[in-house]
Amino acid sequence: MGWEMEGSLPQGVKKCVMIVVPHTSWHDFYIGLLVRRIWNVEIKFLAKKELFKPPFGWYFRWMGGTPLDRTPGQNKVEAIAEIFHKKKEFRLALSPEGTRKKVKDWKTGFYYIARSANVPLIMIAFDFGNKRVKVSEPLYLTEDKEGDFKRIKEFYKDVIGKVAHYT
Repeated sequence: MGWEMEGSLPQGVKKCVMIVVPHTSWHDFYIGLLVRRIWNVEIKFLAKKELFKPPFGWYFRWMGGTPLDRTPGQNKVEAIAEIFHKKKEFRLALSPEGTRKKVKDWKTGFYYIARSANVPLIMIAFDFGNKRVKVSEPLYLTEDKEGDFKRIKEFYKDVIGKVAHYT
């Protein structure tokens, strides 16, 4: 497809939260599946529960998806972090935007999940502007949320999504 990989999944990382930014199109899904296939590793994902209804629900589950009830008032962070504690190997991919539309602020659940589970964050960018998949080294989060987010946002500087005006 003419794309290149910049970086790779670090060897030996059995547990991590992976954030994929920007998420501007359904095309991000198959790019993610291709990357996962190239790496030959199991990567799980969460998606809104509505995607898991017939006729395609079986497919998303088969691909490693778990439905997420986005109803307010639930402690989803702790429930997801607990999955990390119970498993020997668990890589979870999330989209901090929470939608394919342009957003001003990201949802922060990914950050708190990684901190609560004590696992590194791996940043992934599907840069349609440069036809590259950009992968970071593991980022171990600190008590300095502002500093962590500054490093995270810096990684995604100049990355262009499939729908550029949503980036």
